[in-house]
Amino acid sequence: LVAVPLVSDGDGFALDADALRAAVTVRTRVLVLNTPHNPTGKVFTAEELGAIAEIAQEHSLTVVTDEVYEHLVYNGVAHLPIASLPGMRERTLTISSAGKTFSTTGWKIGWVTGPAPLVAAVAAAKQFLTYASGTPYQEALARALGSVEEWAAGLRETLRRNRNLLSDGLTRAGLRPYRADAGYFLQADVRPWGYADGVTFCRELPERAGVVAIPTSAFYESADAPVWLVRFSFCKREESIRTAVEKLLAAR
Repeated sequence: LVAVPLVSDGDGFALDADALRAAVTVRTRVLVLNTPHNPTGKVFTAEELGAIAEIAQEHSLTVVTDEVYEHLVYNGVAHLPIASLPGMRERTLTISSAGKTFSTTGWKIGWVTGPAPLVAAVAAAKQFLTYASGTPYQEALARALGSVEEWAAGLRETLRRNRNLLSDGLTRAGLRPYRADAGYFLQADVRPWGYADGVTFCRELPERAGVVAIPTSAFYESADAPVWLVRFSFCKREESIRTAVEKLLAAR
């Protein structure tokens, strides 16, 4: 695995296309892309996806995309599947999940779409892993997909309000939140609280404030991870988020 980290871009994150191009060698076969992105909440732009598509076609790469947050995008930002770009459909496997779209994480039901030969390869590999899944869950999901847009619209609005509530609370508590255009999570800079790294912050936060976060460095392969970032979640009840904000303000 060769990781190509996103780079900080104001209050958000961006693709470093030059770093991606430099990471590709004659041995590279597969490019894994996560958009909308966990843990940052970034939605890759059409320009960024175009750069990725250009590199993939230039080096004959198969692209595997994790798009489980495809319906959970905010502020009018649009999710663009890279498979929809010219020359990409025949080389892309797109993965999504009922766990995020329908809040049924425990079902462990997802799907893969793409050209028949690539999907057949996935099916062959999966047969040696879990072999089969819960048939009633699959039947329920097949029915639910017919009304996915209506369902997702309500969930998006709930999560958008929660995101704004948490982002405002983190700001008032003195922690600098980054922008999240999708997903469940907000990144926050903990240095204003006097912490040099997120691991220490996350170990002490439960006792200090009764709130839990995850150090963002846990999601990095590279040694130069931004250790001052932590991940907060807003896929909670509104009252839980309000309580957490109150506790953070008290612990500031």
